[in-house]
Amino acid sequence: MLVATDSFKGTLSAERVAAAVARGLRDGGRRAVELPVADGGEGTMEVLLGTLGGERRRVTVSDPLGRPVRASYGLVDGGETAIVEMAQASGLGLVAEGERDAWAASTRGTGELIVAAVEAGARTVVVAVGGSATTDGGAGAVEAIQGARSGSVGSSRAGFGTRRAGKATKEVALVVACDVRTSWEDAPRVFAPQKGADPATVRRLERRLSALARRAPRDPRGVPMTGAAGGLAGGLWAHFGARLVPGAPYVLDALRFDDAMRASRFVVTGEGRLDEQSLTGKVVGEIATRCRQSGVACHAVVGQRVLEEFLARLIDLSTITEAGTTRRLRSAGRRLAEI
Repeated sequence: MLVATDSFKGTLSAERVAAAVARGLRDGGRRAVELPVADGGEGTMEVLLGTLGGERRRVTVSDPLGRPVRASYGLVDGGETAIVEMAQASGLGLVAEGERDAWAASTRGTGELIVAAVEAGARTVVVAVGGSATTDGGAGAVEAIQGARSGSVGSSRAGFGTRRAGKATKEVALVVACDVRTSWEDAPRVFAPQKGADPATVRRLERRLSALARRAPRDPRGVPMTGAAGGLAGGLWAHFGARLVPGAPYVLDALRFDDAMRASRFVVTGEGRLDEQSLTGKVVGEIATRCRQSGVACHAVVGQRVLEEFLARLIDLSTITEAGTTRRLRSAGRRLAEI
């Protein structure tokens, strides 16, 4: 059996969820393979490093409000590819609820992480952009990258390059793994309220993003996924030619999920909240679709289910179990072992 679960955000990591379900399956006499997964949001770096191996490096960067914070990025493929998780530097979890300021919060620290990864030698930088505290259209990150150049990090539509003293410029490709498909102009309305914005601030943010779009080398308005992380995805796309990809499919392909799925009798997937958004772009919907296409049964364990029965049938989940603690997840695994 393959256990491929996302994190239950704010409560359990993908690794803990997968381990609990797998223990239950083993209690019931089943063999279980754990494959923690992610959708491009928080936890993406951990699951990729956990399966692919690699090296984690820590640097000091700016948090959303400009304070110093220690953050990590990962290096895989012998250092050729870096994984930057923007939540490490610009995440909502770094700002106390009373401090949330959707207008002031900046992605500068994420740009600093990208620069650090390039300076470490990475030729491809994968940026996972979920869980942000920001709605600055990536302006802070763009400024940090361009500022680090001051003749150093430069932009082009193919990506960006870095020049070190006495060495030739090399081109670096940016890949942005997005956990939503929201376009640039919709980001303030959809995401800013949870980051501390009242209706008046949402309107100010909309005007700011509109102005940034007009000044950018490419206009991100109307382009799917450019609104991810309050427009960080769109800022990297507009200024550096970043390639925007849906996060869940990208991570599953990197982890060779399809091979593991086809070798399994059934798959158990899961995430913290099963809702309509889970149907497209999230882990459960993506895994269920792949299982259906390959003729492999798929079961879901979730922290909370708010998805209507009809919509659940659309993605052909065999069973859906609510289990929000490790104890209940283990119990769910034992019940699944009886199938």
